[in-house]
Amino acid sequence: MAAPPATASAPSLRPSAASPRAAAARSVAVPSGPRTVGPRRDGGRFLGVRAAKAVSGVQSGTVVDDGVQRPWKLSDARLVLEDGSVWKAKSFGASGTQVGEVVFNTSLTGYQEILTDPSYAGQFVLMTNPHIGNTGVNPDDEESNRCFLAGLIIRNLSICTSNWRCTETLEEYLMKRNIMGIYDVDTRAITRRLREDGSLIGVLSTDQSRTDDELLEMAKNWKIVGVDLISGVTCDAPYEWSDKTDSEWEFKKGQSTESFHVVAYDFGIKHNILRRLTSYGCKITVVPANWPASEVLNLKPDGVFFSNGPGDPAAVPYAVKTVQEIIGKVPVFGICMGHQLIGQALGGKTFKMKFGHHGGNHPVCDLRSGRVDISAQNHNYAVDPESLPEGVKVTHINLNDNSCAGLQYPKMKLLSLQYHPESSPGPHDSDLAFGEFIEMMKNNRL
Repeated sequence: MAAPPATASAPSLRPSAASPRAAAARSVAVPSGPRTVGPRRDGGRFLGVRAAKAVSGVQSGTVVDDGVQRPWKLSDARLVLEDGSVWKAKSFGASGTQVGEVVFNTSLTGYQEILTDPSYAGQFVLMTNPHIGNTGVNPDDEESNRCFLAGLIIRNLSICTSNWRCTETLEEYLMKRNIMGIYDVDTRAITRRLREDGSLIGVLSTDQSRTDDELLEMAKNWKIVGVDLISGVTCDAPYEWSDKTDSEWEFKKGQSTESFHVVAYDFGIKHNILRRLTSYGCKITVVPANWPASEVLNLKPDGVFFSNGPGDPAAVPYAVKTVQEIIGKVPVFGICMGHQLIGQALGGKTFKMKFGHHGGNHPVCDLRSGRVDISAQNHNYAVDPESLPEGVKVTHINLNDNSCAGLQYPKMKLLSLQYHPESSPGPHDSDLAFGEFIEMMKNNRL
């Protein structure tokens, strides 16, 4: 259940007077709505401030100026957006000050997969589903080896968990990984603001010594467009991947008896993409984002996969060059960032969307068959189909805004999708895309 505003009992109701958290808490609660401290303007150079240390506070009480003990936590954190609005909230997970781009995700579940998706590097994820944390976290739902997002913004934080797979609470999980989180904030109002104004740079802080104006200046001077975020999430060296989707989660009928060697470029790849490729009969070699195309082709793979990843595809020209050197020589499949890099490698252009697509409920139409799938998506950039050369076919569109969601170019033996067909934790409507890649590699052998 979510932490109630005024009745939850909890341990540690008498924080030490010497405690920085206790001292910071001796103030009257401030309303959670925004207030303006300055005009909005564009940011400057790229810089960030990592969260300082992990502290627990969800279950803690507070002592205020009147000396009365409160068995609930008061606001101790702020989200300051570049438009000048300040949002009071309560912190959980790590403390400190962190800068990032605020985006909203409309998924009802799967917050652990979101936390460990490398495509969220440099971003604060605001969950539109108001109740988060009731299933806890577990080691089986990780999409990578660590958390990459800048912070988590939610409405109601569950103070208990109820799931047989749970090994720890969401708060404990974020504390161990030094990730900031805030709750008891009006996520609906922030989402409406992001839909109207577009994605905004924000600063999360539990540091009471910093003024709102100082935090606002940090937001204005931070930049994410044009920054190479892939280099911070890719692997350091090539490695082999052999794990399939666990049998208890496998839903595909009839395993492939034919084996294919696929080299996967790691631009921020997710484990469940690798598992799905392996389940379809692929032997996978994963290579870093800057791995030379010539060395990949020397391995004589049956196909090359370009993965998802964070940030601006125009900020990684080395990756575009690699894709250009590979397409047309072997079958290729790109997802998300891989799709955008393929679009640029073909001579097309990408653009930053107003607030992007983030969620597990986006309808996509396959224009070849008219089939509509519900898809999981996570991207702030899209390919401009009008900029693509003749012969490149748009195969899928997002039905929310008709943006390009898939490409095919038979002459160059490639296909790509803007969304995530592995869709873990779901939906699984588009998993057949992996089968298309298999058929393309099979036909190339003939």
